[in-house]
Amino acid sequence: MFKKIATGLAAVAATSALALALPAAAYASTPDDHSEYWGPVYAKHFKAKAQGWVGVDWDHDGESNEVTVRGRLWDLDNRTYRAGGKCAFVKFEASDFDHDWSPVYYKKYCGYPGSKWFQFQENDVFSLRAKVCQIGPHSNFPVKCGHWQYIYTAESE
Repeated sequence: MFKKIATGLAAVAATSALALALPAAAYASTPDDHSEYWGPVYAKHFKAKAQGWVGVDWDHDGESNEVTVRGRLWDLDNRTYRAGGKCAFVKFEASDFDHDWSPVYYKKYCGYPGSKWFQFQENDVFSLRAKVCQIGPHSNFPVKCGHWQYIYTAESE
């Protein structure tokens, strides 16, 4: 009698262990969700700055994702507009899984010595990069840009 109970318990334990191991094995090949802080990213001559956080949520199959970016943009140009002072400007580009780049978000902020919060989401992102520039208070053309800085890439997962 005790031998049958012990055998039955061993079979249940083995089946439970297998059932618990299968979901982990199924997800082993999918990308992990990811989050990290990025920046700071500066404009040329350090007159504007952006930094923040990026989070990536992958779908169940690891074929699609949603990227959330939160950040803050600082206007660090203490000159008056009359003396050539400019506003802060940040722009983001994303590449899809075919590696085609496109602009996805931008923010302008005028208000030395202050800053402004921003947030956006984008789907199906392979890589995301940010560039900080300056821009005139009534202009649509960024100038004095810093370098592109990658803030997320799926290759690193």
